[in-house]
Amino acid sequence: MSGLSLGGPAPDFTLRDQFGQEVTLSSYRGRKSVALLFFPFAFSGVCTGELSGIRDRLEEFLTFDTEVVGISCDPVFAMRAFADRDGLNFPLLSDFWPHGEVTRAYEVFDDERGCPRRSSYVVDRDGVVRWAVHNAMPQGRDLDEHLLRLREATSWSGAV
Repeated sequence: MSGLSLGGPAPDFTLRDQFGQEVTLSSYRGRKSVALLFFPFAFSGVCTGELSGIRDRLEEFLTFDTEVVGISCDPVFAMRAFADRDGLNFPLLSDFWPHGEVTRAYEVFDDERGCPRRSSYVVDRDGVVRWAVHNAMPQGRDLDEHLLRLREATSWSGAV
């Protein structure tokens, strides 16, 4: 990460969720921390497992006044079908057009594949990046460890 750093401001954005509603990161400022989960592709095996794991543990994040938001470069319609199929009951945001603009701002866009690299950030209530992790394709125990670390980070950030 060259321009984006822990302790620095999170790039603000407005993207559409799976219902076509605009979601703006700064709208949470002063109210909630935000866990941003960048994922490569809806309907892929690893992404389905990761986001289903978040769905199953969503209450743990909400306990710490943390909004969980998934971000991919898939179009809104794909995000809606993905959310409906897997019961994903948190915002899935489409960074489809301009393609990958937000993903690039967070320095996780994979130019070769045209999608986000699997990465997570916690943005505190003041809009500051407090935690980040960049992963390969987690599976099994790696996924459980990633979700545990993310939950721990949100509990710490929620107290800020």
